[in-house]
Amino acid sequence: MSNSTSLYPRVRVDQSASGVVSHAGSVLLTATAARIGLDRAMSQVLAPWRPRLAVHDPGKVVLDLAIAVAVGGDCLADIALLRAEPGLFGSVASDPTVSRTIDRLAADADNVLAAIGAATAVVRQQVWALRGQGSPIHEVSAERPVIIDLDATLVTAHSDKELAAPTHKKGFGFHPLLAFIDHGPGGTGEAAAGVLRAGNAGANTAADHLIVIRQALKQLPFGARPGRKVLIRTDGAGGTHEVLDWLTRRRLQYSIGFALNTRHEAKIRALPEAAWTPAYDAGGVQRDGAWVTDVTGVLDLTGWPPGMRVIVRAERPHPGAQLRFTDLDGNRLTAFATNTSSGQLADLELRHRRRARCEDRIRNAKDTGLRNFPLHDFTQNRIWLAIALLAGQLTAWLQLLALHGTKAAVWEPKRLRLRLFATAGRLARHAHRTCLRLPAHAPWAHLITTAINQLHPAPT
Repeated sequence: MSNSTSLYPRVRVDQSASGVVSHAGSVLLTATAARIGLDRAMSQVLAPWRPRLAVHDPGKVVLDLAIAVAVGGDCLADIALLRAEPGLFGSVASDPTVSRTIDRLAADADNVLAAIGAATAVVRQQVWALRGQGSPIHEVSAERPVIIDLDATLVTAHSDKELAAPTHKKGFGFHPLLAFIDHGPGGTGEAAAGVLRAGNAGANTAADHLIVIRQALKQLPFGARPGRKVLIRTDGAGGTHEVLDWLTRRRLQYSIGFALNTRHEAKIRALPEAAWTPAYDAGGVQRDGAWVTDVTGVLDLTGWPPGMRVIVRAERPHPGAQLRFTDLDGNRLTAFATNTSSGQLADLELRHRRRARCEDRIRNAKDTGLRNFPLHDFTQNRIWLAIALLAGQLTAWLQLLALHGTKAAVWEPKRLRLRLFATAGRLARHAHRTCLRLPAHAPWAHLITTAINQLHPAPT
């Protein structure tokens, strides 16, 4: 009986090759870290937690973990991928050393997280300065503010972890609250802050929102009082008196979901048809079956901050959607509060609805280390959260600095890994220099070389 023909080529496998490195495309991450000074900043701020006579720098251990997460790792042991390629990643700590480093940092988590935040704030300014006109703060003003998005997400715990608890969706795990700096429709976004919380933490806990907002503001180069150059955007979970009063006192702009009740619905129902104007779709074009109106003068807003407006959107729900008691004549009603006084209603409503990009940022974060919290102690997982957010920031900075103008500038983590980071190569050494040679047939190798040239331009 003859052997059947396989659909795949049959190849002979041996271990005789030399100089070949897997994940050679990850050089983009190490090159970005070196270009923006992230490696030096992490080494400096975490120096107080380096034991005397220690071989490995805790700053490099944390950065190595972030790179391992950026290329697909989801636990401490995945740093082994970097350890196997010293030609690309240098000396990488052993698993026991990594575990001891995390334990040491977790024992002083508050100060460590503050130090990491200080380092990323300095590096972020360097990144934006290098990017120039393409940075999120180019020509920033009250009319074109930097937007910080806040949202919480549920992360399932599959084993008994400290402070893991039942969630409001009948799961079990954690409920971190995160903040991202929006790059706009033509880019991605940068993680700015995050707080790890137990699974039963309230969605609308004002104290947690204020902690994350304060941390995020420290990442911006505007000082303690950025004023109306910054807009805080979130869903109704942030729409509490405490949060809105705090934002108002600091003259920050906001666009925050506002909950409607039956009294509101009755007043909205009484509005004349002329009070409604057409809403826009995501592209800024009038959308059929959607309208917006300003109900500030209609609702009783006693006790809410001065200058607050409430804008309502009415839209025909998609087929199969279940209407709520606040919906009007078969239209789904949603509302948000803002203190932006200028601009067309449809533009303000579209700006608020683009908060949905934050959900993309959270999905990407879960694909970059936040799918689960792999450690047992809560303080250890606080450090893991910082590492995962650092991995996301490093990836975003790579795209902002070196991949702008290419289709890879908006690729999500999975595609970056499959098409760029996982590219193999060969290390060649000549005249005391090391060269990474990529396969000529690799379909996206030109993006890697283009990015490297952006990060390390040839001397003139």
